[in-house]
Amino acid sequence: MGKLNKAVLAVLVATGVGVTSAAIAKVPESQAARLGRDLTPLGAEKGGNADGSIPAWTGGLSSPPSNVAYQAGMHHPDPFASDPILFTIDANNASQYADRLTGAHKALLDIYGSSYFMPVYKTHRTCTFPDNVFAAARNNALVGELAEGGNGVTGAIMSKPFPIPNNAWEIIWNHMLVFINYKATRQYAAAVPTASGDYTLYTVQDEAIVAWNDPTKEKAEDLDNIWALYIAHTVAPARRAGNVTLVHETINMAQQPRLAWQYSPGTRRVRRAPNIAYDNPGVNSDGMFTVDSLGGYNGSPNRYDWTVIGKNEYYLPNNNYRLGSDDLQYDDIIAARHINQEHTRYELQRAWVIEANLKPGTRHVYARRRMYLQEDSWGVIATELYDTRGQLWRTQEGFPKTAYEVPLCAGAGMAYYDLTNGRYLMGGMINQEPPVNFYATELREDRYTPASIRRLGVR
Repeated sequence: MGKLNKAVLAVLVATGVGVTSAAIAKVPESQAARLGRDLTPLGAEKGGNADGSIPAWTGGLSSPPSNVAYQAGMHHPDPFASDPILFTIDANNASQYADRLTGAHKALLDIYGSSYFMPVYKTHRTCTFPDNVFAAARNNALVGELAEGGNGVTGAIMSKPFPIPNNAWEIIWNHMLVFINYKATRQYAAAVPTASGDYTLYTVQDEAIVAWNDPTKEKAEDLDNIWALYIAHTVAPARRAGNVTLVHETINMAQQPRLAWQYSPGTRRVRRAPNIAYDNPGVNSDGMFTVDSLGGYNGSPNRYDWTVIGKNEYYLPNNNYRLGSDDLQYDDIIAARHINQEHTRYELQRAWVIEANLKPGTRHVYARRRMYLQEDSWGVIATELYDTRGQLWRTQEGFPKTAYEVPLCAGAGMAYYDLTNGRYLMGGMINQEPPVNFYATELREDRYTPASIRRLGVR
């Protein structure tokens, strides 16, 4: 860990428990100047670790690499397909790697025995973003602030609002305010297997206008408090087809909570959906995840006290091009109890560790959440979810890869594991779907209305 981050980390761990009503953020120019120098433009440690097993960040994978035959409209060929497995972590040798395993992975290795394993490969720090995103992060470091109580962001725009964070609230906002370009469309598949491995495939078409990434905006206050417009339209299976969810995601949740609507073909009506929040069951989840755990974490952080636990090196998923390949059918991925680990890739990475503990007098099915955020992307890669008795109940695992044609840090899906019933959900798969369109310029804001989703649902 670099000299700066050791000092900063000590302050974060000591002071990261709560956020007062006063605005917190902004760093001095002398600190912001480190972005692009000894820190990456987004605030990760630029240098490698002592033994070189984590290399220095040298710009990431900012264009299609020369060793793959990538063309626009293709799924991403794997630039590291020839890398050998360095070693495999399983239940038999997990104790040898205990200090570099998250609690989530320790639990999966322990519960699922020989069938769950982690193939470890050479680390490649591929995550990167366009230059204007890096420039925005530099400015955000100087002007970005938390809204009252940590429930929003002011001053910043585009990129990560707090590349040099002061507390865990800022770190979780770095995760939530994601760069997927300004307008994007996707079709993805999800499966919730039974204990025997049988499953029904869900297919969802979703799309977003991310005003946070609108290049014409200068600060969060220009967004009319809406940082993203989102639609999710379920198209399969037949019994769920036609259900549509619309979300207007707010940037200052102290002023206005998330706005959401749902269209049901059964009632042929659009209704406000305040249940699209917190610990209500996620749409198409079969109860396997809560709304606010989709993607690692989303929505208001106001029911928890947030704390920085530290920063460490962990074996985490990365560069999962093989798992996201269109050479794989969904039957190749979905198995009983957990996904087929044969197609996964783990690398040694540095990760921020933060914890959310339920505030006294508030309610949530998860009393404690521990999250591991990849330092280069600020994305939540692994999560431990504890019930109200303090028992580890569920874990989550994301599978990052870099969309090198943009470039941006994307993913090959996320797995949500229930350790008590032996079931899981694997979502965000696009193997047999069209590639994500990160340049969906045809999207218009007037599409994101209750009337529009009714028309979409009855087609």
